Amino acid sequence: MIDLPEDPAGVVQRQLDAYNARDLERLLAVYAPDAALFEHPDTLLARGTAELRARFAVRLAEPNLHAALLHRTVCGAVVVDHESVTRTFPEGPGTLELVMIYEVRAGRIARAWSIVGAKRLAAPA
Repeated sequence: MIDLPEDPAGVVQRQLDAYNARDLERLLAVYAPDAALFEHPDTLLARGTAELRARFAVRLAEPNLHAALLHRTVCGAVVVDHESVTRTFPEGPGTLELVMIYEVRAGRIARAWSIVGAKRLAAPA
């Protein structure tokens, strides 16, 4: 049996590590089977493993995907990450600022909210 961290910060770090490794199965394992992902405050983006799988599979296919943690705040079962995310947008590669809010229950992410900041395209080569 694998010993997984139950503390909210450890759970969210496992999520970030799996995301950056583009490991879909490991990423999904961090989320509760009925987890919900929202665009803050209440726009539902995905609920449950099947919808999360479909959403994450598209994102993890991006060739330059990487989330850099800028700051993390933990308050009880809630973890707030401020990130800079490198992505491949339809217009080309770039970064965006992102705030993710995670609610952790029983060692898994139960709900998550995203707040998307400014998108910056990379300068042409």
